[in-house]
Amino acid sequence: MTLPTARARLMALALFAIAMGWLEGVVVVYIRAMIGIAHGPVAPDPGEIAARLHAIPWLMATEQTRELATLVMLVAVAWVAARAWRSRLGAFLVCFGVWDITYYVALYALLRWPPSLATRDVLFLIPPSPFWVQPVWAPVAISCAMIASGAALYLRDEARSGSAPALKRMAAETDNRC
Repeated sequence: MTLPTARARLMALALFAIAMGWLEGVVVVYIRAMIGIAHGPVAPDPGEIAARLHAIPWLMATEQTRELATLVMLVAVAWVAARAWRSRLGAFLVCFGVWDITYYVALYALLRWPPSLATRDVLFLIPPSPFWVQPVWAPVAISCAMIASGAALYLRDEARSGSAPALKRMAAETDNRC
């Protein structure tokens, strides 16, 4: 694959991740309404949110399966977008990072939440862990690093893997002419 083609695919991956991140934000708006959190920038403490999720017997398990499905979709699109494992890892990192940042952009656009990057959030529900409650700046910073490193991996490996067969073919054609 040529570098321009790899860049175009990377942009398509980013577009997919943007759409997915926005969709995730919309789902959280619905979940907040379901558990009694008013529409707007104020949200209870993450522990209170977890308690409210547990108060509806089926909701926590449903939300955990949604999170797992999200990860599966990100892995699947990365797998389809690349040939080599490093390129696939790069594609996944880009998708995850763009998805995560877009999720927070969507929440801010729809709810004006989080009011600041220092606001604490429940990052994941799987596996359950107190580690997953962090200020919003933490996943945003990690996502930026994921996007940068993922793009570098993807572009380097995809451009390299695409040019090698072409170079081999050209060399073989040259050898056959002699």
